[in-house]
Amino acid sequence: MKNILIKIIPLLVGGVLGYAYYHFIGCKNSCPIQSNPYTSVLYGILLGAIFLIPSKKKEIQQPPPSQ
Repeated sequence: MKNILIKIIPLLVGGVLGYAYYHFIGCKNSCPIQSNPYTSVLYGILLGAIFLIPSKKKEIQQPPPSQ
């Protein structure tokens, strides 16, 4: 259950921020993303999904065991 919440939270936050962008900044006519709340929310969700992509971790090299 916790694993599912970790994956859903960035999507929800992205959707809310996408709607907030539409509501507070968006334009009314010729802006394809900002003039429609559905596309603004969709783009927000897509940007939130970027945080779910795993990043490459650096491996720490261990010194060889002494004999």
